[in-house]
Amino acid sequence: MSAKRIVKYSASRGRRGKTDWAAIGARSDRAIERAVKSDPDAAPILDESWFKRASVVMPESKVPISLRIDRYVVEWFKANGVRYQSLMNAVLRAYVEAHNKRKPSRRIASQD
Repeated sequence: MSAKRIVKYSASRGRRGKTDWAAIGARSDRAIERAVKSDPDAAPILDESWFKRASVVMPESKVPISLRIDRYVVEWFKANGVRYQSLMNAVLRAYVEAHNKRKPSRRIASQD
């Protein structure tokens, strides 16, 4: 068994933080919409017309590979989050995009 301490939380225990949840729960939809419209950092309210124009875009599927990477590199990525492989992919993608901006596109042809 793991030596980690397991902590369980239940909904009845209550929420932590400085948010006044009673005040939030008491706000009307109209009051919330006014607050959102007055906030310059808020995203626009999604209305019916937005949903009519919206479309589902599926992410590209990943290609499974076997790759040899220095141990300290893998350990660094693992230490920076549980989704370390996604982070490694994002770093590699940023590298590729930065190099594609400097040079003409050099796409590798499919070897099907």
